[in-house]
Amino acid sequence: MLFRVSIGALALATALLAATAPATAQDIKKYPDLRGQWRRDGSALWTPAGQKPPLTAEYQAIYDDNLKDQASGGHGVEASYMCLPPGMPRAMLAYTQMEVVITPETTYILIDHINDNRRIFTDGRDWPKEVEPSFRGYSIGKWLDQDGDGRYDALEIETRHFKGPRAYDTTGLPLHSDNQTVVKERIYFNKADPNVFYDDITTIDHALTGPWTVTKTYRRLNNPQPEWLEMNCSENNTHIRLDKENYYIGADGLLMPTKKNQAPPDLKWFRQLKN
Repeated sequence: MLFRVSIGALALATALLAATAPATAQDIKKYPDLRGQWRRDGSALWTPAGQKPPLTAEYQAIYDDNLKDQASGGHGVEASYMCLPPGMPRAMLAYTQMEVVITPETTYILIDHINDNRRIFTDGRDWPKEVEPSFRGYSIGKWLDQDGDGRYDALEIETRHFKGPRAYDTTGLPLHSDNQTVVKERIYFNKADPNVFYDDITTIDHALTGPWTVTKTYRRLNNPQPEWLEMNCSENNTHIRLDKENYYIGADGLLMPTKKNQAPPDLKWFRQLKN
């Protein structure tokens, strides 16, 4: 009798385990094969060639002032030189190597560049009532089988809950300071070339006159064992920001100006040397 009970308990435990087991190999086959190392194919600027960013008059003026400051040696509103993460949508410029890791519950986009790693939840969850804002935001996605062949061929993503400052690229092209940005993406694949995929990225932001869509392209490296380099932004970073001014540490270890006729920082807390 005890043997029968044990067999029954074992059968029940096996059934429960099967019901809660992780995805099978057959389930994984539904997803595209994105293994390997990926690189952005194209410019590191956000704006496509020949296109003018649809900024409001207020933010066009901010952008113009930013460009003047950069031309004089400053950084304008672009803050990543101080090792702040670029955040979204700029992370998808993929400044360094990119890896895509797919599980049924979460798709990870791993970019070793100032914390550009992304976590996209694909488990059917709704938006949480409370989210701690971040540079990369909070992303919810859904895999789609558009042609009905039993395999997923697109991933739709929406990202919200940001903090700043953020810019689209190194030119300082600004996003609104209210950080109410919403980024919608549609990732899809080149059917003729499995080593290419695209990301249609639509930014909805109060600094824009309307939703703005750009498409970025990524190409897989032909290397089964690629090198994954570590990037530490703070290592050997010679930029110093004091108040609202940027200075530079020269090869001699001394503080240098970055702009013509730039005033030195206030040294009232330091002993002044007499000539």
